[in-house]
Amino acid sequence: MTSTTLSPVSGNERLDNLDVLRGLALLGIALMNVEYFTAPLVDMSSGIDAGQGGVHWLADAFVHVFVSGKFWTLFSMLFGMGFAVMLQRAQAAGRPFVPVYLRRTAGLLAFGLMHAWLIWAGDILVSYALGAIVLLLLFRNTPVSRLWKWGAGIWAVLLGMMLLGVALMGLAATMDPEAAGPAQLAGGEAMRAAEIAAYTGGSYAEAVAVRIRFFTMMLGNNLFLVPLVVGMFLVGAWLVRSGAMAAVDAHRALFVRMAWIAGLGGALLTALSLMVEVDPAPGTDATAADMLALSLHMLGSPLMSLAYLSIVVLALQRGVRWLRLVAPAGRMALTNYLLQSVVGTLVFYGYGLGMWGEVARGWQVLGVVLFFIVQVLLSRWWLARFSQGPLEWLWRGFTYLRFERPGRTAAA
Repeated sequence: MTSTTLSPVSGNERLDNLDVLRGLALLGIALMNVEYFTAPLVDMSSGIDAGQGGVHWLADAFVHVFVSGKFWTLFSMLFGMGFAVMLQRAQAAGRPFVPVYLRRTAGLLAFGLMHAWLIWAGDILVSYALGAIVLLLLFRNTPVSRLWKWGAGIWAVLLGMMLLGVALMGLAATMDPEAAGPAQLAGGEAMRAAEIAAYTGGSYAEAVAVRIRFFTMMLGNNLFLVPLVVGMFLVGAWLVRSGAMAAVDAHRALFVRMAWIAGLGGALLTALSLMVEVDPAPGTDATAADMLALSLHMLGSPLMSLAYLSIVVLALQRGVRWLRLVAPAGRMALTNYLLQSVVGTLVFYGYGLGMWGEVARGWQVLGVVLFFIVQVLLSRWWLARFSQGPLEWLWRGFTYLRFERPGRTAAA
C-alpha cells in the first residue's frame, strides 16, 4: 500500500458503540418496515390504526409512538458518524478522501437502487447516497461547532415549510371545500390498487414493475427526504468530530443533557401529534390536520432518536453489557438490512408465501423480534469466520478498489 492509499478500517480502529447502535437501529427499522411489507407503501406515515384491537392495537401504538421515524433518523446519525471517522483517518494520514468516498457513495447508491427496484420499494439507501454527496460537497470543511447548528437548522426550515403548507391547506379547504377532490386523489388510489394487485397476486416481474413505478412516483418525496437525512448526518458528524463518541467519560454531561432535553422535547411533540390526529390519513388523502400531526411527529422523531442514542451510550459507559449482544448485527448492518427486506417480501408477497394482510400487528412485532434474534445469531456465527458481512465485503472492495480474501485477517 502506497502512502496515498486509504485503506479499510481495521478492527482496533472501530468505535464499538456504533456497532451496538447500528444493531438497535436495525431492530427499530424492521419493526417499522414490517407493517409495509404487508400493506401498500403509498399508505406509509399513517398513525395508530383504530381498527386494531387489544394487544394488536398496543403493538401498533408502541411502534408508532416509540419507533416510527426514530430509527431511520438514528441510522442517519450513525451514517454521519461513519463519514466523520473516514474523513478524520484520511486527514490524519494525509491521504486523498474524495475519490474513495465518492466510490463508497456510488456503491451505496447501487445497493439502494437494486433494493428499491428488485426487493422492496421502501428503500432509504438511495436517500442516504444522495445525502452523502451533499455532505461531501457542502459540509466537509464545516467547523465542528457549526455542524449540529446546520443540522438543526435544516430540520427547522423544512418542517417550518411543512407547517406553512398545513396553514395553506387549511385556508384552501376553507375557501374551497372541494379542493382535495377525486381528481387530486386519483394518482394515489391508482398506485394503491397497483401495489395490492402486484404484491398479492402478481408475479415477481409484475412486482418489480410496480416498484419502479412507485419509485418514480415518489421521487419528489425522496428528494424532500434528502435534506432531512443530511441534517441528521451533520449531528452525527458533530458527535464524532467533537470527540464525544470516542471519549464518553469526558462528555458524559453532554449525553445526559441530550437524553433529558431531547427525550422530553420529542415526547411532548409526539404527544401533541396524537392530540391533533391519532391516525392521520396518508399521502394524497391527507387533510390539514393530518399534515399537522405528521409534521409534529416528524419534528419529535429526531429528538427522540438523539435521546435513544444518548441513553444507549450512557448505558454502555456504565457497563451494561447485554446491549453489546446486538453489536454483531450492527457490524453487518447493510447485509442485515437488505436481508430483512428479502425475507419480509418473501413471507408476505404473492410470489412468496402470500401472507399479505393475514398477520395481525402484534404477531408482526413478535415475528420481527424473533427474526432479529436469528439475525444476531447468524451475524455472530458469520463474524467468527469472516471479518465482515458479505455485502460489506463487496461494498468495501469496490470502495478501496481491492477485494481482499475473506477471512479473519481481512480488514474489518
